[in-house]
Amino acid sequence: MMISQKITFFLLFNFLMGIFHIPAEAVTTKMFKVLDTCARYRLNQFDSFEALEKLKLEYSGQDESEANMIIKKYCSVFTPNENIEY
Repeated sequence: MMISQKITFFLLFNFLMGIFHIPAEAVTTKMFKVLDTCARYRLNQFDSFEALEKLKLEYSGQDESEANMIIKKYCSVFTPNENIEY
């Protein structure tokens, strides 16, 4: 009886660890994608409208300077170093 309780505990523990590990990994992946997109935008690998699309931000206007301001504000939240200019 004692062995079956240990096996049950072991299986339940591993199952719960597997469930809680997946959301933590997903957050890391999303954060990496945002940081990667902000860095690529800063390096001029794509324009502000492409960056808005990749960051999944909604902007219906055509003014590129306003789009730049939106990206600058959004990316500044994820990059606390104030020396980085977008």
